[in-house]
Amino acid sequence: MPFPIKRSHWPRRGTTKEQAGFRLGFRSGLEGRNAKHLEDLGVPVLFETFKIRYAIPTSLHWYTPDFRLPNGILVETKGRWLMNDRAKMLFVKVQYPDLDIRMVFDRAKAPISPGAKTTCGEWAEKHNMRWAEKLIPAEWTREPGPALTPEEALKRGPIGFQEILEVERRRK
Repeated sequence: MPFPIKRSHWPRRGTTKEQAGFRLGFRSGLEGRNAKHLEDLGVPVLFETFKIRYAIPTSLHWYTPDFRLPNGILVETKGRWLMNDRAKMLFVKVQYPDLDIRMVFDRAKAPISPGAKTTCGEWAEKHNMRWAEKLIPAEWTREPGPALTPEEALKRGPIGFQEILEVERRRK
């Protein structure tokens, strides 16, 4: 006699919230939930509206924040906070100090890596990054925002690594 199929193994019917979010361009359920949350707050959802060029020594890269609030605050949502993501945020933060980039973690008390004592929230605090858990705080949408708009901060170019940018300009 075959084993009975557990209900959890039955195929899903319809579309999950995550699938609907992916169709709208979100790569995670957390991004989709925060987009819905911003809509519920009456705040326009400006998802991945522009890119920020940053340099890792010897090569140029692009970083696209998940959300841009109308006041110029940039929000990155993270479920897993991998080492590459942490390094990228530090590179961008050092090179563009005028940008106000904040984090929303799915689980802020989760360790940054298996066996680590440091949590995602503690890491953000250590690096002077404002953070929240699960959803973008409504207060962030009402703050005046940074002195410079993200576009103004980007026009200044990254601080440091000017030599890398000059080499890149010559190649083009």
